[in-house]
Amino acid sequence: MTVKTIKTTPYSDQKPGTSGLRKRVSVFRQPNYVENFIQSIFDSLEGVEGRTLVIGGDGRFYNDVAIQKAIRIAAANGFGRALVGRGGLLSTPAASHLIRHNRALGGLVLSASHNPGGPEGDFGIKYNVGNGGPAPEKITEAVFARSQAIDSYKTLDTPDIDLHSLGAQQVGAMVVEVVDPVADYAALMQTLFDFDAIRGLFASGFRMTFDAMHAVTGPYAHAIFEDLLGAPRGTVVNGVPSPTFNDGHPDPNLVYCKEMHDLLMTPEGPDFGAASDGDGDRNLIIGRNRFVTPSDSLAILAANAHLAPGYKDGIAGIARSMPTSAAADRVAEKLGVELHETPTGWKFFGNLLDAGRVTICGEESAGTGSNHVREKDGLWAVLLWLNILAVRRQGVDEIVRDHWRTYGRNYYTRHDYEEVETEVANRLVEDLRARLPALPGSVFEDDMQVAYADDFAYHDPVDGSSSARQGIRIGFVDGSRIVLRLSGTGTVGATLRLYLERYEAADGRHDLDTQLALGSLVEIAETLAGIRARTGRDAPSVIT
Repeated sequence: MTVKTIKTTPYSDQKPGTSGLRKRVSVFRQPNYVENFIQSIFDSLEGVEGRTLVIGGDGRFYNDVAIQKAIRIAAANGFGRALVGRGGLLSTPAASHLIRHNRALGGLVLSASHNPGGPEGDFGIKYNVGNGGPAPEKITEAVFARSQAIDSYKTLDTPDIDLHSLGAQQVGAMVVEVVDPVADYAALMQTLFDFDAIRGLFASGFRMTFDAMHAVTGPYAHAIFEDLLGAPRGTVVNGVPSPTFNDGHPDPNLVYCKEMHDLLMTPEGPDFGAASDGDGDRNLIIGRNRFVTPSDSLAILAANAHLAPGYKDGIAGIARSMPTSAAADRVAEKLGVELHETPTGWKFFGNLLDAGRVTICGEESAGTGSNHVREKDGLWAVLLWLNILAVRRQGVDEIVRDHWRTYGRNYYTRHDYEEVETEVANRLVEDLRARLPALPGSVFEDDMQVAYADDFAYHDPVDGSSSARQGIRIGFVDGSRIVLRLSGTGTVGATLRLYLERYEAADGRHDLDTQLALGSLVEIAETLAGIRARTGRDAPSVIT
């Protein structure tokens, strides 16, 4: 079949962020927009001839259209085999596993993660490399450079393949295999966790609710929790994926999962509640009367990982993103293992995982995972929590309180200001950055003295690469922190994120309201950055 070379012109805005290229659906629907970006990816890779490519996404609107385009372009560029999830579905961690399991060259993950979907919503394309993780900066920079000069792309004139029929189909010289999106991932989970113990937990009357948020984890959750682990039917709610996420927002936080949170705060509620996001890489953990912050969850999972068969010999180390609280640092210190602080973005964990320096990683934005794949993994986190609950035979609240009595508590919160005018957000950050050299030694209310103030820079201990300007840090003598950074996951305006943290020792008070405990830091942050005054916002869009 003849390869067609189609003339095109560049788009100026195809620079991948921390999680690939994310834009409004309307942007991706522009002529040749998808084609340009995918061809730019393939032009930036070496040795694609005859190799395997994984393709799948979270099922959001435009997912099926983009997959058909990607298949034709891959075939025209010489790939020998494409693995595609049935219906176009593949959770992000499942895609990472398929890449690794099949020794693929890489994969195209079509998702905008926790962002809304639908014709007026968001879409995204991310390239994952052969280790299963997001492409490193040297590749994403090359992709962007190529996208600015591209003048043609390659494709084939072929019918759409049937995405709903398992098995092999042919597109030019390339074999397309439509695979069960759940099977290999579920098999991997059974090698990591004690499914018999978790079955026993459910058999004892333990009750759980899992909100799949009409997103990609619905089929995975039904298969694992209800079919394999014996949880009652109805344990999984909102389990049918929808291109619009049923007109919802698939972000597992206390705003969009408020109904589940409120249920868990009542005596009639289940013992355990969890949720995952659009593409299955984030998680929310709530016990009866206890919301577990993502930072605390990372620390507790690391401290108890040895209770699961896949981690029975202990962990090599822990990595956390810089804005994530230091709770995990105390666990690493007690275990005598390495602790690494990286920029935000799962790609920064990849080298540490590949080198065997760390086993468990996490970000404060509800992402945790381990060396089983090279992405954060929402269902993995839920299963590890279930394994811990099954072995310890304690409730979530008791486990959390016991952790604080051992390690102390890091009071922690994140305030998001979404869709801020980009120029305002950038100027705010630049003005604060300019003040940093003069801040050490300054004393604010409640005798809070600044110990350090910097713009976080990361030096990768494995490959020696450096990443600068990764977020403003202001640390105080008592261990408290203020962190301010711009998020790279939004598609409209800028998302300004403020992180606040204060440590309370193991013998201190652990029952304070989080926002009250951090009240003085909120006011110091306002004094330093003037977020409310400069954005015109009376309050954050979301508080977690």
